Amino acid sequence: MLYLIGLGLADEKDITLKGLEAVKNCDKLYLECYTSRLSCSKESLEKLYGKKIELADRNFVETAEVLLKESKGKNVALLIIGDPLCATTHWDILQRARELKINTEIIHNASIINAIGAAGLQVYKFGKTTSIPFPKENFEPESYYNIIKENKSIGAHTLVLLDLDPVNSRFMSVNEGIELLRKIERKRDEKVFLPKDWCVGIARLGAKDQKIVSGTVTEVSDADFGPAPHCLVIPGNLHFLEEEALKQAKTL
Repeated sequence: MLYLIGLGLADEKDITLKGLEAVKNCDKLYLECYTSRLSCSKESLEKLYGKKIELADRNFVETAEVLLKESKGKNVALLIIGDPLCATTHWDILQRARELKINTEIIHNASIINAIGAAGLQVYKFGKTTSIPFPKENFEPESYYNIIKENKSIGAHTLVLLDLDPVNSRFMSVNEGIELLRKIERKRDEKVFLPKDWCVGIARLGAKDQKIVSGTVTEVSDADFGPAPHCLVIPGNLHFLEEEALKQAKTL
């Protein structure tokens, strides 16, 4: 059996009872360690599970060769921060496993996609989700600006995920994400992300020390959000209840 088990957003206690039962039934555990970051250590997970966990980097997960090979004769779990099916890579693993006649089970959990409601915005009013990657030489995409523009054109909110590179301990902050958006706005001047516009900066969503700050782009860019992971929300048209929620979160 190959299990894809969602761990939730914060720490070792976020796993579901169903997920914990599956973990106890597994011979091998792998923790995907490149798509997000928990607020606890791998050792905290191992203490609760009573089992050793091996870290799985991007290459390990995307090739999935070891996962699929071991799952033919053992119970193997890939532990995924958030929910297992919020990334296309995991769908690919499932399809390949089924082609090889390997039994699979998906155990869902909370993810940034639904927990973003903590910002006070109605989840069903969000449009396309986008992400801001770290700029590199000859690589400064603007697709995320385009998606925000598209969502705003229909009054939809935008969840903006911020890049991370755990291997090199690099985690994009809300402040960096805002500056990259402002840079594009200064160049294109399409009135998509102006200093007076409202936005919401979020850090460590779901953890005890989560931080949610709303305000103008200028105000939020000056806030200190602490450790990663961070994300950003660009509101579209606001219902009056959403406006009230954002005002309550304005604790700069």
